[in-house]
This record gives sequence, C-alpha cells and structure tokens, in this order.
Amino acid sequence: MTALKVLVTGASGFVGEAVVFRLLLDKRFTPIAAARGVTRLCGLCSVASFDLTGPKALPLLNNVHVIIHAAARVHVMNETAVDALAEFRKVNVEGTLRLAQHAAASGVKRFIFISSIKVNGESTIPGKSFKADDSPAPVDPYSVSKHEAEEALRKLGQETGVEVVIIRPPLVYGPGVKANFLSMLSWLNRGIPLPLGAIRNQRSLVAIGNLVDLVVTCIDHPAAANHTFLVCDGECLSTTQLLRRLAKALGKNARLLWLPESLLKLAASILGKQAVVQRLCGSLQVDISKNRELLGWTPPINMDKAMRQTASYYLDKQVK
Repeated sequence: MTALKVLVTGASGFVGEAVVFRLLLDKRFTPIAAARGVTRLCGLCSVASFDLTGPKALPLLNNVHVIIHAAARVHVMNETAVDALAEFRKVNVEGTLRLAQHAAASGVKRFIFISSIKVNGESTIPGKSFKADDSPAPVDPYSVSKHEAEEALRKLGQETGVEVVIIRPPLVYGPGVKANFLSMLSWLNRGIPLPLGAIRNQRSLVAIGNLVDLVVTCIDHPAAANHTFLVCDGECLSTTQLLRRLAKALGKNARLLWLPESLLKLAASILGKQAVVQRLCGSLQVDISKNRELLGWTPPINMDKAMRQTASYYLDKQVK
C-alpha cells in the first residue's frame, strides 16, 4: 500500500511539530512539514516554506492526499494590534481559505483544520459540557476568526467536494508546552505559594499526544469527513486539582493558599486582570462522546501519564 502524502502547516509550532513526528513513526503516511521559519524537522522529512498571506504562489501539492492545517495567528493575552480582528482574519481566515482553495484545485482529498474550543464559547456551566454540534458562540477576535474560517471551509467543501474535518481543542499541554502552562510548572517547581487552593471549577484539557492521536485518526477515517470534533483527555479538573497533580508529577508539594474566589475576583478587578481570573476560576468542559460514537476514538493517554511526561521534559530542560 502506497503511503499517503500529508502536508502539515505550522510544523515549527507545538501542535504541528508533534503531528509531523507522529507521522514519521507511522509507515502509512509520508509527511511534508510546512513552516515559515527554521524547524527541527529539516533532514527528517520534506520541508516546504511558504507564507499563507504573502504574494508568492503556494507550493505544488502534487499527490498530497491530506492537509493538516495547524498554522495560525494564535490567541494572546495582551493583544497590541489596533484592529485585532483584521489581523487575525488575515492569517486565520484569508490565509486558511487561500490554502484550502489551492488544495481543492490541486486534488487534495481532505483538509483537517485545527480550530479552537473558543469557537464554542468562553465558559460552561459546571456539569454542562460543550458538544461538537452546539451553536458556536465566539467572543474575542481570535475565536471569531477561527469560526469564520470554519464557515468558509465548509462552504468550500460543499462547492468543491474537498472533505473538511474540524478539530477544536481546549488548552493543549505536554512536553515542550509554553505560555501559561509553562508558567504554572515554573511556579510549582520553585515552591512559590499560590492563592489558588479554593477553586472548584471544572476544566477540560488535552495532552498533545491525545490531540495528535485524534488528528491522525481523522486523516483517513471515512466517518470523519465533513464533521467537527472536540477533543480532551476525558477527565475534568479544577484549577486547584490541576496544580496539585502537576506538583505531584514534578515531585513537589503544591503550596496553595486558601483564598475565596470572591477575593480573587475583586483583586483581579482592581488590577485589570479579569481575563486571567476567568481562566483560573471559570469552567470549560468538553464532551467527546461524538468521537467515540463516530470514530471509535477514546484518548489513549491518561492525564496522570501525560502530566508526568510534561513534568519530566520540563525538569530535563532545567538541568540542561
């Protein structure tokens, strides 16, 4: 059986790189890594360099069977652009559609779009999870751009026959994670007291290994075509529980101070950090029953193992 050619965009990023490494281990696929900058994948597989929003023509997609589109202008906490939505649209909507149109004209069969759970909304009521086929409720410029990209891809798929698969992950963690999750690891490893010992929210996360496994499943699973999937580890944690589990994975004791959520929110309001506290105290739960029913997919890596892998990688980097 001939290996399927799979182009992965954003291959120098956290998710895209992990997808390519997984494909390199799977003899069913031949990955092509697409990245704007230097990537560790050079020499391991074919590498293409192009700019989704640039004036140059996109590369030839000869015999490419599937595109996994992980490249994006990502959400940031402190946005500085004057017109943030316009900036997100340039990459996440216009750039995505440009690539998808090129893919359709080149005979690519399937286009897998890595979207965001933020398309569903910012939070859930405890005990009531987001589902894949809920009505979207994006709030900020990033999630609005992701939703618009999804809609444009669905329309293109209907017009051209390209199979569109959309995957919306929540917070992704694992070896090599950056941003807020990396900060949590650092605080816990250094034994910094945190006023987060009384939070009783419920949040879904996804380990990079679980996200990648679903993405790879969707490459050639016939039932995945033209569907939207949510993804998570299948377990919800409060922020307090998450910090304790991460500390255990690091071999540390979490120094968590009991402080009522009301006081945290008051302090955040005074300091203008409401968005930070929303992420710490708000709930965001994900229902992945559709994945089980339609694809026969369940997360292969349990959360404790994924946290140990993340902690081990972090500690190794500290030594080096």
